[in-house]
Amino acid sequence: MNNPSTIVIGGGATGVGIARDLAMRGVDVTLVEKGNLTHGTSGRMHGMLHSGGRYAVTDQHSAEDCMTENRILRDIASHCVEMTGGLFVQMPEDDDEYFQQKLEGCLECDIPAEELTAEQALEMEPYLSEDLERAIWVPDGAIDPFRLCVANAVSAENHGARIETHSEVTDLLVEDGEVVGVEVEHKSGAGSRVHGNEGEIEEIYADHVVNAAGAWAGQIGAMADLDVEVIPAKGVMTIMNVRQVDMVINRCKPRGNADIIVPHETTAILGTTDEEVEDPEDFPEEQAEVDFLIEEMSKMAPILEDARTLRSYWGVRPLYEPPGTGTEETEQITRNYFVLDHDERDGTPGLTTVVGGKFVTYRKMAEDCADHVCDLLGVDAECRTAEEPLPGSEDDAVLSDAMDRYGLRSPVARRNKQRLGSRYDDVLSGADPNPVVCDCEGVTRAEVQDAIESVGTDLNAVRQRTRASMGTCQGGTCAYRLAAELHPEYDEETARAALEELYQERWKGQRHALWGEQLSQATLNHAVHASTMNRDRDPTDVSVDFDAFESRAVADGGESDGD
Repeated sequence: MNNPSTIVIGGGATGVGIARDLAMRGVDVTLVEKGNLTHGTSGRMHGMLHSGGRYAVTDQHSAEDCMTENRILRDIASHCVEMTGGLFVQMPEDDDEYFQQKLEGCLECDIPAEELTAEQALEMEPYLSEDLERAIWVPDGAIDPFRLCVANAVSAENHGARIETHSEVTDLLVEDGEVVGVEVEHKSGAGSRVHGNEGEIEEIYADHVVNAAGAWAGQIGAMADLDVEVIPAKGVMTIMNVRQVDMVINRCKPRGNADIIVPHETTAILGTTDEEVEDPEDFPEEQAEVDFLIEEMSKMAPILEDARTLRSYWGVRPLYEPPGTGTEETEQITRNYFVLDHDERDGTPGLTTVVGGKFVTYRKMAEDCADHVCDLLGVDAECRTAEEPLPGSEDDAVLSDAMDRYGLRSPVARRNKQRLGSRYDDVLSGADPNPVVCDCEGVTRAEVQDAIESVGTDLNAVRQRTRASMGTCQGGTCAYRLAAELHPEYDEETARAALEELYQERWKGQRHALWGEQLSQATLNHAVHASTMNRDRDPTDVSVDFDAFESRAVADGGESDGD
């Protein structure tokens, strides 16, 4: 007898979380994602591990969920989390009453919180404004969304799931009013992506389909003539070149725009704004939004005013509220999540949609959705995702033992350890010699080759798994090295296509950071790639007579004067 089967649409945190949960319960799972894992909202968030403090006044149910999941993720995903702690900072113009409501709300939601004087806060974070009046400490942190999503996908595969990236759902298959599967267009065929491979169409059938497409969930629902009222809300984030702060910094005021700084790896991320858009993939990215963000954040941390920015990017939140709620401002819409049974709601069996929520609550969203699907499929199995560590977080002792065995105590080794977790030993033993490929982030050949083995020639997916090209030079000095690691398994034309795609993705975010030192960096990158490497006149596109370079024969037929 075959196991019940489910298709999960969407490779963000919620989608891979659902795939992992169902696969661990014995369900036959296929996940399809039109881009890389984290292609959508999950890969374009600010990397904050919420304590729930942000919602403790106006959305206490969400706040409680955040704190519960915060604790769980510290246990099951330790190699993805940095517990920095966080401060809610009150500036002179901020309301005293709201500060007190925030403190009391945190305690009501079981969020550890402590009031600090201005002097205590400045001792913790000396680059904050000296005008701050007081602060509240909460257990906020930073989390790597790429690492977390990949770990969930790997766990799902380890339990038998099939994960297909660069595989866009082009239609829902409906028979007699029931959703029975999906039509998928694989960009370069099924399996790992390889540039230049021919695409193919596949029809995949299953007992149930889960729509976890986030901001795109409404588009998926429309394929079965279903109305899923997702409200896409864009927000801009800006990445600084260093960590100006070592704790998550929140402005202690009602939820709004430009009020969070998150230390993340070697950088700090400023966020964010909140504006409804019609299309989650096609919306304006305005320089004025970046300028506003830096101007507002500099009030909390004046050092940001003249700091070097690396890039800016925009994410789209998949907000949802039940029809008829009528909230006017997107920042006031609940961050609760909803599991929609389309049989019960619309009379269309075979499809469940999960929408809303926060990144930090992805696991709980996945658990509730998996519970629902298992009830429909008659699967009697308990959720284990809150107790079973993700790959890379199983055993902290593995890290220390491996560090000793390799004799590594350098900054590069520490970064390797943070990224790989308990996979450290297996990955680093896979390459000899093992030079550093990305100097800014300390990424080694072993890590790059490990990623290529999983994702093929998709260097943007390699970037997401390793952080290669995400440092100060934004790929200027390492993008070509990453492409070189594709040899000899892949030919020159394939490697060049992969390099061009990575480089263009890196350039996209720098367009809104072209001033000061980063403008100089972008100019240097162009000089290296377009001039020295001749990439503005790619040699694969023209015929080159290399024989002409083999001698220095003079035009009249004289002999060469050199070797």
